[in-house]
Amino acid sequence: MREEKKNVATEKNENISAFEPQIIGIGILLAVLSAIICMQIIGKVGVTPNTSLIGAIFAMLLARIPLASMTKFRSLERQNLLQTIVSGAGFSAANCGFIAVGILYGIGKAEYIMPMAVGCIVGTGISVIVVGRLFDSKIFPAHGAWPSGVATASAIQAGDEGGKKGKRLIEGLALGVLGSYLKIPMAGIGIVFIANIFSMAGLGIGLILRGYSTAIFNGFDMGASNIPQGIMIGAGGVALIQSLFIIFKDKKKTADEEKADAGITVSAGSAKKTIFTSFGAYALGAVLTATVTGIMSGMDPAKMVVWVLWAAFSSTVAMMLVGMAAMHSGWFPAFAITTIFMTLGIFMGFEPLPLAVLTGYIGSSGPCFADMGYDLKTGWILRGKGGDRERELYGRKQQVIIEFIGVVIGILVVMFFALLFMKQDIMPPISKVFATAVSAGADTAILKELLVWAVPGAAIQIIFGNKMVGVLFATGLLLNNPTYGIAVLIAVVVRMIFGTKFMEVRDAGFIAGDGLFGFFSNVLKAFF
Repeated sequence: MREEKKNVATEKNENISAFEPQIIGIGILLAVLSAIICMQIIGKVGVTPNTSLIGAIFAMLLARIPLASMTKFRSLERQNLLQTIVSGAGFSAANCGFIAVGILYGIGKAEYIMPMAVGCIVGTGISVIVVGRLFDSKIFPAHGAWPSGVATASAIQAGDEGGKKGKRLIEGLALGVLGSYLKIPMAGIGIVFIANIFSMAGLGIGLILRGYSTAIFNGFDMGASNIPQGIMIGAGGVALIQSLFIIFKDKKKTADEEKADAGITVSAGSAKKTIFTSFGAYALGAVLTATVTGIMSGMDPAKMVVWVLWAAFSSTVAMMLVGMAAMHSGWFPAFAITTIFMTLGIFMGFEPLPLAVLTGYIGSSGPCFADMGYDLKTGWILRGKGGDRERELYGRKQQVIIEFIGVVIGILVVMFFALLFMKQDIMPPISKVFATAVSAGADTAILKELLVWAVPGAAIQIIFGNKMVGVLFATGLLLNNPTYGIAVLIAVVVRMIFGTKFMEVRDAGFIAGDGLFGFFSNVLKAFF
């Protein structure tokens, strides 16, 4: 026991590098495995698991192998680095790379798979760097909810500490698995006790309105309309303006604001610079993607400039919106947001091939802020919640490095296996949806509908301010899961009556149990 305490104390003063031979060696092997599994799951089942949590399970199991060479992995920070590379490879392979190349395959352009994958490495790689520089700014604070990151950190800590916290986590895990088996959305219930209660209420209402729209609105199917996308355009546009106002405003701060800013490691000036730089980086990435895919030669110079600027703008905005939704609720409508920019791209007159490449490029940039945000939140908790600023900044830098390596590995796996999978009809369903939309062309009625419904979306977001109720309400409308909505609203009522104390750690267990059950059941469906 004394030796264990000494090891913990040593770890607190130790800077652990992402390039430690054991971390990078084992990390690469686990990353390849994670990428293949996540590709198989999204191709056969249409969903991806919580990659942050799955990475933690891999790391925790490794730490418990009774070999002298594995004792180093009892360090929570080493487990976090392993978890990060596994997560990075999983989400980049499934949510970024496989979906993007699937669009090209879906429109009959299989020869563009390799160039599109290169574009995905560029788009996702830029996002990794941008997320690393925006995390723990005023618009994306480390102390924000980031529910899946909290669940992952709680799982790692409880596995290490045991005691009351471990007991609570096991209780939550057991209930999470049991509830998921009974088709109860336990992750949604757990998230309510971690996230902002207003934003979760907005999400729940949106989910119910979408799921039961035919019953509520006398046979009208909201999912078949463009109302959800229109509301997201309005709410998302206002949310971006609100976020920019936060970092650009220059006024005398109150005592509470000074206190809140004291722990922030990314200044408003730095966040400003990162957002502007990210637009330029995405523009350069778009030029590179257009060059390697050959679409540049098929467009006149003016159309090419518009394509590049739209790709850069859409990638920047998609990343920000996904980050906001993920931070506040644990849900992120990355595919729906990509659909919005793809639809607007159709009205700009882009041909099917440039439009497919545009959609793939935008789609590769958005999901990163969710999954990576969760990974960074996990690391922030395990490193002491920013108590040691120098240690936090160093540890976060190592996470960004290893996440980047994981992303490259994930998309390289896509390069090797995507065509093989798709020839066996193992292909993300959303890729087929994108491919169909790209081939269908423009309809002016759609544009009108989007603009009309952007107005109430903007109004809701303005009324509730930075609680992101408008964005989360739109997120709920974009997802067809009414049962989840009911569970969320019931949990909101319970939280209002009883508070959150009785759910501490158990809430993370609910999320972890739900995630683990979903992962293993999806693996069984995908492979058997």
